[in-house]
This record gives sequence, structure tokens and C-alpha cells, in this order.
Amino acid sequence: MKDTANAFIETFTLDGADTGPLAGLRFGVKDLYDVAGRVAGCGNPEWKRTHSEARAHAPAVQSLLDAGGRLIGKTHTDELAYSLMGANAHYGTPLNSADPRRVPGGSSSGSAAAVAAGLVDFALGSDTGGSVRLPASFCGIWGIRTSFGAISLDGAMPFTHSFDTVGWFARDAATMDSVAQAYALGPGQPVRHLLLPVDIWARASAGTIAALAPGLARLEACLGPARPIRLSDEGLDSWRETFRICQASEIWDVHGNWVSRNTPGFGPGIRDRFEIAAQIDADEAEAAQAEKREIARHVRATVPPDCALVLPTSPDPAPFLSDPESALDGFRMAAFEMLCVAGLSGLPQLSAPVGRVDEGPVGLSVLGAAGQDRALISLAAALEDAP
Repeated sequence: MKDTANAFIETFTLDGADTGPLAGLRFGVKDLYDVAGRVAGCGNPEWKRTHSEARAHAPAVQSLLDAGGRLIGKTHTDELAYSLMGANAHYGTPLNSADPRRVPGGSSSGSAAAVAAGLVDFALGSDTGGSVRLPASFCGIWGIRTSFGAISLDGAMPFTHSFDTVGWFARDAATMDSVAQAYALGPGQPVRHLLLPVDIWARASAGTIAALAPGLARLEACLGPARPIRLSDEGLDSWRETFRICQASEIWDVHGNWVSRNTPGFGPGIRDRFEIAAQIDADEAEAAQAEKREIARHVRATVPPDCALVLPTSPDPAPFLSDPESALDGFRMAAFEMLCVAGLSGLPQLSAPVGRVDEGPVGLSVLGAAGQDRALISLAAALEDAP
């Protein structure tokens, strides 16, 4: 295989079982999951130098092999998964085949790029703050963040304590569901009602809203008009700040000792984020965790198993490769206000490709109750027929 998208940090072949829901399908794995005999480099050369070869496959990888998938390599990730754009100072930026002018998104950048370029049938990623959902939207493919705790993250680099989830990408709903079967996820309950969080839609540009309108109409044709709701009484900016503090404090708790001991040569944005994370004090983190628990309770009560939120995945298509770092702040703020809901509540969210704005893809998401991962895939399958 020729890596035409700079999607892989290394390629090799591991054959899976002869039969299963993934038989005959090729896949890549984000380079923070263990593959036996290889070091998970996690997007940083110093991390790779200071860690040992894995003795066994991560369970999330083994399940895919047991289901018949053929692993063809490990894909690029942002450094220690701490970015949403997909640019890595050490290994470069994978190609966004849907619009090569734009970033692919991160941190599961290589997995998204590999699927978008047709190099694999599906690819394994991880999602803490949007690392599957945003690249899926940017690259015009399908991507899911699964229910928190639904799939084991043993044998994967921990990033936080309470946000990390397994996720994957594909180019169609049928393959998305085949991967869900490989993980023995249940079908869930049928979704019968749609909720339209108007405060999240307000974060999207007019062009994105127009591009997603046919997809929304397709879902409403199946289930009836979506009921408008305001999801956050406090304001999504307040939820975003709660997410930021909780995530950053957990990241420093997980990685602070390693960072302090090794002083790795992080790229500029990554270095800045770790420096900020190190400054969050215990009282601030404790208060934010209490707010997180209350937000989770509220969102879970708002979205029972027979309902799903329908929302834009991203405020706009992917930023351009040429955009300066200073120009991305507003985009990140809006994106985190849209993405933080699933993270704070631990709920599954699926992004499906629906439209384009200035030639860049934009995705439409459905977010459901815990354990409704496959039900969301079934619901969103209707979007494949959207004009």
C-alpha cells in the first residue's frame, strides 16, 4: 500500500480471523493503542523513546482482529492527543482528501485521513474532547464517539480519567455498524423523537446551517419535526469552561510527572496547553468536577433512550492549512461549546457527512442516551440518501 495521505506512522500487516463481521475489511489504528511487539508513540518521539514495546494487543484492537479485520498499520495522532487540528510538529499533517486546502482535524488525524483517502475501510481512533467527531466532519466521513466506558481502553494511552472513549471512522453506515458488532454493542432502543438544541445550532455559521438543512429534513421525514430546546440555561460558554478545567486538570494528573521528568519537545500549541494545565489548582478542579456532575445529570435527563439530539458537528468546515494559529481561537471556542456536551455527559455522538461549505465538508451529528451507540448509527443511516 502506498500511503498517499501521510496517514500512517508505520505500516505492516496483521491478519485477523477468517470469519466475522469485519472479514475482508482493512483497518488502521491510532498510534496510542498497543499493538504487540510495537511501541505506541502517541505522536511524540520522546514518548516513544521512553516507553517499551507492547506485550499484547489492546483489547480494542484485538476485538477488531477477532472479528475478521486486517490491520495494515498505525496512524498518526496529535502529540499525546492534545489538539483538534491534526498538525504534528514532528511528523507533519495528514492530508484531508476531501479538501486538501484544509486541516484533517485531530487528534485522530491519521485514522480520519486514511479512511477519507480510501486507504482502509475503517480506522480506530479515540475521542476525549472531539478527536473523532471533528475529523469526521472535516474529512467528510462517518465517525462515532462511543458511550463512556462502553469499550475497554486498556492498552491505550490514558489521556484523562473521565472523558476518554473509543471511536472509529468509516465511509458508510453499514461499515460503522459492522465495527459496532465487532465490539458486541447492543442494538439499543429505537429513536422515536428528535430534539433540536437551538443554542448549539446558534454556534454554527449560516453556511453550515444551510448545508445541513437537507440532512435535518431527512431525519425529520423519518421521525417528525424536531422539538426545539435550549440545552444549557447557564450558557454553553460556561459548559465549555467547565469542560476545559476538568479535562486539563485530569490531563496534568495523568501526564504531569512524565512531562516534568522528560521535558519533551512539544510543538507550540501542545506545549502551551500543558503549561496551562499545570496551573489549575485543586480547588478549581474540584469545583469544576461538581459542575460536570450536575451537567451530566441534566443532559442525561434531557435525552432519554427514545430521543436524540440533532446538531451540527462543527461550526464550519475545517480551517485552512494556511490559517495562522491566532486566527483559530474563535473557531476552537465555538467548536468546544458544541463538542463538550457529549464529553461532559459521557453520551455517544455520531457524526455523518451531509453537506459542504466552500468545498469543505460539514457533518451532522446525532447524540443519544448511554448505550444507544448502534441505535444512532441506525438512525443516521437515513442520511446516506440525503440530497
